[in-house]
Amino acid sequence: MPNADPDLPLRIIPLGGVGEIGKNMYVFEFGDDIVVIDCGLMFPDEEMFGIDIVIPDVTYLKENRAKVKAFLITHAHEDHVGALPYVLPEFPGVPVYASTLARGLLGNKIKEHKLHNNPLIALEPGDEIDIGPFHVMPFRVGHSIPDAMGIALRTPVGTIVHTGDFKFDHTPVDGKLSDFAILAKLGEQGVACLLSDSTRAENPGYTPSERTVGEAFREIMEPLTGRVIVATFASNIARVQQVLDAAADMNRSVSVIGRSMEQNFRIATDLGYLKYDPSRIVSKDKIKDHPDAKLVIATTGAQGEPMAGLARMANRDHRFVEIQPGDTVIVSASPIPGNEEYVSRTIDNLFKAGANVYYHTIKRAHVSGHASQEELKLMLGLTKPKYFVPIHGEFRMQVQHGRLAIDTGVAPDNVFIIENGTPIELFVDGSARRGAPVTAGYVYVDGLSVGGVGDIVLRDRRSLANDGMFMIVVTVDKQTGAVIGQPEIVTRGFVHLNERDPIMEEAVQRVMQAIDTPGDHISEIALLKTQIKDGVSRYLYEQTKRRPMVFPVVVEV
Repeated sequence: MPNADPDLPLRIIPLGGVGEIGKNMYVFEFGDDIVVIDCGLMFPDEEMFGIDIVIPDVTYLKENRAKVKAFLITHAHEDHVGALPYVLPEFPGVPVYASTLARGLLGNKIKEHKLHNNPLIALEPGDEIDIGPFHVMPFRVGHSIPDAMGIALRTPVGTIVHTGDFKFDHTPVDGKLSDFAILAKLGEQGVACLLSDSTRAENPGYTPSERTVGEAFREIMEPLTGRVIVATFASNIARVQQVLDAAADMNRSVSVIGRSMEQNFRIATDLGYLKYDPSRIVSKDKIKDHPDAKLVIATTGAQGEPMAGLARMANRDHRFVEIQPGDTVIVSASPIPGNEEYVSRTIDNLFKAGANVYYHTIKRAHVSGHASQEELKLMLGLTKPKYFVPIHGEFRMQVQHGRLAIDTGVAPDNVFIIENGTPIELFVDGSARRGAPVTAGYVYVDGLSVGGVGDIVLRDRRSLANDGMFMIVVTVDKQTGAVIGQPEIVTRGFVHLNERDPIMEEAVQRVMQAIDTPGDHISEIALLKTQIKDGVSRYLYEQTKRRPMVFPVVVEV
């Protein structure tokens, strides 16, 4: 496009997904048009007390609401679509483009959240559409969910390739290969910038094919005479297909358990992504009537989530399945960083209940859906980008991926390792630079509140969790300001003390001193509270080296 304005850049802005695993969201802005690729959530870490999920801060998009023309979805994993129900209400009428399975799974989510203002439009690998100055070309990649896509954008400053989550699986379970031809063709025509998945940039070699998991399932199941329980991600349809195939080969029936697993199983079956003999499916309320040696149970909870199927079975808290001696459990997933403790606890509980467990360190009944170093180099080699932005990974993974890019011939100055909110600006003359950062960060979802809980509330929750609270109730005479009776003290989560404890008695003395000192302006309640709080906080720290939250309550009578 030779007539493009030389001063107008294409801006690429990650609002989530760099420097972290999760909440992927990438903004592509040219002039008065913005398209957004993905809109994901992240699960909270253990310091985020009471938070259900974390979504990207979309302040920048809200400030530019009129420019937002489309959301493009690479695949239906929660870290790529989970924030849509919370973000879409801000952008009424803006369409969401996604492939068949992603639309099936999203349709459900959108119905649950009663969203009706955003059309869901088909965008399949191999399609081409125009959205403003962007010519959008999705291409097929391998991943742990069918219909995963990367997206190429032809723009006035050149072609941008966003890989989505990918691996190069030459023997995929569904027989649909990654689109090497399109990638090679784009590379020949010239790619201005590649944004590529860094999740396994630290892992040498190749990620094994998904098909190896089916072989592991058969190998484990063959000698067994008891029930087999396989826990995996509900969205990993290819893994569920392999459970069905292995069970059929071993003459076993399958029961599918877990809300998200049952829902996805139904949608994937309706859309033709799962193939099986319906007579081999056992409904969950008929499990007890089915011989153990002829049964495989597919369930959720491979990440040790306390409310999911597997943890409940291990804790004897499941309506339909209780783990018993003779059961074999296959945990077909590796722990997401941060979940290791939950996973270990669930595996321990399964062993305690008498099951034999195959998990990530014992038997490879799982392979990743992400590319290892050799595949990442192949992606770089096929697309031959001028500029490179490693995405979808923690900072160290982005750094390693950047090094791989330099090894494959990208100029060191052309590798941008960025943080959320840092724009990369590409110009028609082929130059690129970092832009001024925009607002990006965490928005916390706590129950029905989206963004109501901020950093200050979390800091208070941390403080309460670490040091507890210390509440002092003082009654004063409204006219004279004199204290009536003894101050009362209530503590929670602080050291267990009774009234006659020297610390408590001294704390009461400190309160009395704080009240005695002010002189005439005792009527200033706010000042009185501050003095009580300061005096008591200092004293408690001296005595216990802890800083509970001190709440002075002054009652006037």
